[in-house]
Amino acid sequence: MANNYRINEFAKRIGRSPATVRRWEREGKIAAKRLPSGHRYFDESDVRAVMGAAPEKRETVVYCRVSSAGQKDDLASQVAAMELYCRSAAIPVDQWVQEVGGGMNFKRKRFLEIVDRIQRGEVAKLLVAHKDRLMRFGFDLFHHIAAENGCEVVVVNQESLSPQQEMVEDLMAIVHTFSCRLYGMRKYKSEIKSDFPEYKLVTPEESLQ
Repeated sequence: MANNYRINEFAKRIGRSPATVRRWEREGKIAAKRLPSGHRYFDESDVRAVMGAAPEKRETVVYCRVSSAGQKDDLASQVAAMELYCRSAAIPVDQWVQEVGGGMNFKRKRFLEIVDRIQRGEVAKLLVAHKDRLMRFGFDLFHHIAAENGCEVVVVNQESLSPQQEMVEDLMAIVHTFSCRLYGMRKYKSEIKSDFPEYKLVTPEESLQ
C-alpha cells in the first residue's frame, strides 16, 4: 500500500531538504495533496514524478470479468456495454482487459497485473461495469490503494452485467470454506482431548458464560 508523507518525510524520501520541497511548491514544480483537515501530504506518485520514475503516458484501462468459461455470452455483453459507455462519455481507452475467474479469487493473473501497474503509476483511470466485476469483497481497500497511486476507479454501476448466479456460487464458496474450517476445529479438538484427557477444553462460547 502506498504511503503518505509529510513535507519533512517526503524531503527525506527523495533526498532533498524540506526547504527545497517548499521552494518547488512555490515555483509550481510540485503540488501537495491535502487531507480534509487541510494538512498537506505527498505520496508515492509524487516520489516517482520527482525521481524520474513516472511513466511517460498513464493509461485508461477497462476491466471485464466473469466467473466461468460458460459465461462467454455474459462477458461479450459486458464488453459491448462498456464500449458503448466509453464512446458515449468520450473516454479513449488504451487497454481492454477480459478475464475469466471468480470474484473471490485475488490471485487472478490479469487482475494482479492491473494492481501492479496501478502501484507503478501506469494507470490513470480504471473502469469496471460494477464493483463485483473487480472483486466480490474488499473494493473499498482497492479503491483507496488506487487513489493513493493517482488512479481513478470508475464504476459504471450496470448491475445487469453482474450475473446473480455468480453471487450464489460465491456465497456457497464462503459457506463451504467456513464449514471446512469448523470441521477442522472439531477434529483438532477431538485430537487434543485424546492426547490430553486430563485437560478440559473450553470453547469461546463457554468462556463467556
